[in-house]
Amino acid sequence: MAEYVSFEPGVEVWGQSAQGVLIALGEDAIPILEKYGLHPIDPNGWYNQQNFLNAYREIAKSNFLNLVAVGMQVPDLAGLPPEIQTIDDALNALNVAYQMHHRGGKIGEYAYERTGERAAKMVARNPYPSDFDYGIIYRMVQKFRPSDSDHIIVELDPQAPTRKNGADSCTYLIEW
Repeated sequence: MAEYVSFEPGVEVWGQSAQGVLIALGEDAIPILEKYGLHPIDPNGWYNQQNFLNAYREIAKSNFLNLVAVGMQVPDLAGLPPEIQTIDDALNALNVAYQMHHRGGKIGEYAYERTGERAAKMVARNPYPSDFDYGIIYRMVQKFRPSDSDHIIVELDPQAPTRKNGADSCTYLIEW
């Protein structure tokens, strides 16, 4: 499965998590969202995932960094529980939040694994664009890294398949 193709046609996305498009891109996103029946977004509504994936594809055509910006909004909009205090907590919770914000069939998942003292990997098995997932993961690490961390690295694992090349997942290597 490649980027931008829902695993199943009936999958829906909760409006609260989808609002990141408007927050990141502002009024520039409105014509694209309207084109796919996604504007205005009711934060309590449910929307067809494929419509969002189509909008993301169009957004990416103008600048892939827009998808990173949209992804970076998701952790702040998702309403994470206050007991999440560490990177491990946050990245483990990513899959729980993803499952809560999607419904209606095979939606995919996030799988987190700690690989070192300040290193980890995340496998994102979902139909979202790689750059969107990068933004989500980067923001989670940024938000929950220890105060003595002086850097953040999030990158696609060059040894693993990616959705950019038709795989159904991407693996991100993370350091802080």
